[in-house]
Amino acid sequence: MKAAVLYGPRDIRVESFEEPELRPGMVLLRSRLVGICGSDQHYYEHGYCAAFVPDRPFVLGHEVMAEVAAVADDVDTVRVGQRVAVNPARSCGFCEDCKTGRGNLCRKTIMLGSASTTPPTNGGLAEFVVVRADQCHALPDDMDERVGAMMEPFAVALHAAKRAGTVSGRRVLVTGAGTIGLLAAMTVRAYGAAPVAISDLVAERRAKAEELGIDAVLDPAAADFAERSRKLSGEGFDVVLEASGASPALRSAFDLVRPGGTIVQIGTLGTEDIPLPANKLMNKEINLVGSMRYGNVFEEAIRLVAAGRVDLRPLINAVFPLEAAGKAFEFAADKARSFKVQIQI
Repeated sequence: MKAAVLYGPRDIRVESFEEPELRPGMVLLRSRLVGICGSDQHYYEHGYCAAFVPDRPFVLGHEVMAEVAAVADDVDTVRVGQRVAVNPARSCGFCEDCKTGRGNLCRKTIMLGSASTTPPTNGGLAEFVVVRADQCHALPDDMDERVGAMMEPFAVALHAAKRAGTVSGRRVLVTGAGTIGLLAAMTVRAYGAAPVAISDLVAERRAKAEELGIDAVLDPAAADFAERSRKLSGEGFDVVLEASGASPALRSAFDLVRPGGTIVQIGTLGTEDIPLPANKLMNKEINLVGSMRYGNVFEEAIRLVAAGRVDLRPLINAVFPLEAAGKAFEFAADKARSFKVQIQI
């Protein structure tokens, strides 16, 4: 089969690659569209992602929309020809986290297109990929395939919104107007948060947020940032969703959240420890929680989009063919222009 294989920093080659083997309990998928995620971009630009360093060339891609090409004899939950969105995180199913409904915390998770395993696990930027049957989530027949390929990042935002608790009628700030931040803002709006504000240093990202109709768009470097935040939130925002992965944004969240409010950390902050204002955490009784991937929200994500509660299409601004995978990654590196770049297989 054809696949886009990463050999090192900015060295991705479309070449012949061994087709994956269909094993019991598994499904062979014909990839249709694959989105480029920030972690994919790290692998492409640096050859590694955080502490994950691949020990051989491998296939990237975990935001996968595909068609079922074949199923193992013991699989009856999906059928050949179905279009599916893929949960790329395969938890073990047997540990305490998995058994208590928190498979997203499973320490034995195998992630598509990731060097978190040794050797790396190949992903979806190939003509075929194999996943476990329960990783496949059927898409409505009339759903745009490009939207189907957005279910994985949307699931990240939806899980984060759920980690915040009830958001209806609550004042919410999202820090970071990249794809995940914008999706998080759109999600809490769909669940009734008001007002919803979003902040970002990049003017083009703030412009995108305005285009999407977010209630308030803030520049954290502006002289009036604190004043505008107070006008929107009074004593502080009920919820701050930190989606930038920037330590200054997390630090500012402790000043911007109200007493008794909640901060949800979504963005990856790297491997270094970050000093935090523990006294504010204590005397404001702030709830600081993490949000890891998506939990069990894929079916709900599909229903919300199918019902028209959240429109994911405005975030998709480029689709490249597999043969132009390198160009797709170069375009995705431009954070001012790109939000969600997809590769058509």
